[in-house]
Amino acid sequence: MAERPTGPVVTGFVPPPAPGPERIEGRFVTLERLDPARHAEDLFAANQGQDWVWDYLGYGPFADLEAYRAWQAGMAESRDPFFYALRDRASGKVGGLASFLRIDPRNGVIEIGHIEIAPAMQQTPAATEAISLMIGWAFGAGYRRVEWKCDALNAPSRRAALRYGFSFEGIFRQHMIYKGRNRDTAWFAIIDRDWPRLARAHADWLAPGNFDGKGGQRQSLSALTAP
Repeated sequence: MAERPTGPVVTGFVPPPAPGPERIEGRFVTLERLDPARHAEDLFAANQGQDWVWDYLGYGPFADLEAYRAWQAGMAESRDPFFYALRDRASGKVGGLASFLRIDPRNGVIEIGHIEIAPAMQQTPAATEAISLMIGWAFGAGYRRVEWKCDALNAPSRRAALRYGFSFEGIFRQHMIYKGRNRDTAWFAIIDRDWPRLARAHADWLAPGNFDGKGGQRQSLSALTAP
């Protein structure tokens, strides 16, 4: 009989906990467990007149603050996805949302998604640090694999995944229908053995010395995370 290869035995793995910290603190941003009473008004205002931010999400735009608050209330009750609001520490304002989802402790797999960053927070250290903190929390808790998925047509999301150091793993064709449209899904992942090098790259990018007096970066995160 021909040899039938199998994967290596996984030793010492203990299923990690589900997400749960109420706050994850960074230098530029604080992640706060979603609470519509504290977060809906800021974020609705930050997104107002910018309906394009919802193009690749399965919900939104919202007609008014009450509709948006009601949507947040439903998400705040969910354990999967598990949502955080992203509060910019400099301004004190909430500038985005992100969640852990498809949480699979048994296999040590977790996804970061439902990312919606208002224009004012986009392309800032706070936005970058928020995702870095989530990746770091997942690996620190014992997950083996962190995933990122997006509409294959969503070029900014695909660039962001590569910038953080996620590896592209392929396209799932006709993966879902949302807002009546077909979605081919691009899949990316970081695994635990990748993270120590990438964590150093993230820390180097976020370090005070990487920014000039006007807040401009000296080295790009893409350069630091490149293989």
